[in-house]
Amino acid sequence: MLRPTRLTIGDTIGIIAPASPPKIEPLKKGINILKKFGVKIHEGQHLYDEVGYLAGSDYDRVNDLHSMFLDPKIKAIFCACGGYGTPRIVDRLDYNLIANNPKIFWGYSDITCLHTSIHKKSGLVTFHGPMPSSDMGHDDFKLLSEQLIQQLFEPTTLHYDETISPLDVLVEGIVEAPIVGGNLSLLVSSIGSDYDIDVKDKILLIEDIGEEPYRVDGMLNQLRLSGKLNDAAGFLIGSFTEAEPKKRQSSLTLDEVFHHYLNHYGKPVMKGFLIGHCQPHFSIPLGAMAILNTYTKTLTIEAGVC
Repeated sequence: MLRPTRLTIGDTIGIIAPASPPKIEPLKKGINILKKFGVKIHEGQHLYDEVGYLAGSDYDRVNDLHSMFLDPKIKAIFCACGGYGTPRIVDRLDYNLIANNPKIFWGYSDITCLHTSIHKKSGLVTFHGPMPSSDMGHDDFKLLSEQLIQQLFEPTTLHYDETISPLDVLVEGIVEAPIVGGNLSLLVSSIGSDYDIDVKDKILLIEDIGEEPYRVDGMLNQLRLSGKLNDAAGFLIGSFTEAEPKKRQSSLTLDEVFHHYLNHYGKPVMKGFLIGHCQPHFSIPLGAMAILNTYTKTLTIEAGVC
């Protein structure tokens, strides 16, 4: 595990768009949220590029990411938004460059592919958290979401319990292991490649948006068939928003799908975490050690920075 160095007031955060083009007005508002922490902002050269549904060519998006890791003035890298695009570039990244220049890397949703590949190839702890254009720049951005950015400035052990949201236990147990994962559809998209997620003896976080129960069923089945569910040490179910059945009048519920796939392994499973496409969004360091305890209904995660 390679933890990045914490931020201090006056440091510079780089903003890149490795997936889809960010919406400009929310991006500006989101950047102002970050500036409240006393940091400077450096925008990637291709931050405002558009090539269809991509924020620039694959080459330019990779170049922006590499440039941010190489620049010693940049202490953290925030992705402006998700959308689509990171699966196209995971095999183009220089992971030795990243490992030799470790720094804070922040985002979620489509950025899941980068979290997974960067941690697998370099060991770097990265951060699953809300982004300037898609989250911070909107009126529903919650105070707790903003406050959790503070974990980048001081090594902080994170505690999640039912004071934040109701939690439901599917399988009882206690597990201590690194936490990995993110957006379920992105995790499934890389299975069978050299960049798929390593869940062996790890707590697997899953979350998603706009996926009906039958779609979640199919994705969890793919994780089952690939051995990922058997390999994991425990399961943490984040936010699954806009997941109501639409195409079929008759449907299993999302809870029935989770029970079917996750209740057979004798490993701790808990759901209800506000992690993902939701507000507030509880940001966490991926790759850091965590303790999932269903008896106390708590999740404790060690600091992601040093």
